[in-house]
Amino acid sequence: MNKTFMAVSAAALLLACTAVQATIVEVKTNLGNFEINLFDQSTPITVQNFLKYTNAEGFNNTVIHRSVPGFVIQGGGFTFDQTTLLKPTEVYSPIKNEPKWSNVRGTIAMAKLAGNPHSATNQWFINLSNNAANLDNQNGGFTVFGQINAQGMEVIDAMAALPRFKFPTLNIADLPLQNYSAADQASNKAVIASNFIVIESITVVDASPSTEVNVTKIPTTATDTSNPGAVVSSGSAGLISLLGLMFVAVRRRVISK
Repeated sequence: MNKTFMAVSAAALLLACTAVQATIVEVKTNLGNFEINLFDQSTPITVQNFLKYTNAEGFNNTVIHRSVPGFVIQGGGFTFDQTTLLKPTEVYSPIKNEPKWSNVRGTIAMAKLAGNPHSATNQWFINLSNNAANLDNQNGGFTVFGQINAQGMEVIDAMAALPRFKFPTLNIADLPLQNYSAADQASNKAVIASNFIVIESITVVDASPSTEVNVTKIPTTATDTSNPGAVVSSGSAGLISLLGLMFVAVRRRVISK
């Protein structure tokens, strides 16, 4: 075999492996940047899925489409559209649920469809508080696959502090916007791209697969860990398919408080 070809192939394989094993990514937004330490050793399926979108730039220019104070902020699945405000992005096949760690403040987890534990694709959420009692059990448990660094939570809290808006005619609720007010909405002022919290890019900054050991992780509080796919009742109100309220063909991933 040609030595040059072998060298190029080896280099390509090394780069591919590095991408898969990446454990720290930097998220750049128009409100500030933060880093996520990914749990690639304990939730490998979920991390590889997240990195698949990351490496394909699938998260670039997506927006934070949901914010619930004291609960979560959610993103990964939509870009700005002047007519509908939110336009769904392309998704890969759903992945298997890996509910091993608890949904405590500062963790990032995958959103999914109501009543379907193994339906996560590209939408994720960041826990603003300790949501273990609810989200560790709801819909088979929501898979925590990483943790935001301490400084980054200041950025996340700033996002969560922005005013939220409902657009009933578009079936949109809890949409965080900046430099936009209730008076602007009352006067039918158009929402523009700069009003959104925009994920400008997500890039790998540390490809070592061992950084997970430096993070204190809290095991899930789920009452049934023998069957990760089981839907365990959390006593919360019925789940609502939020995306179904907005689009007929695509459903938004659900996290019910």
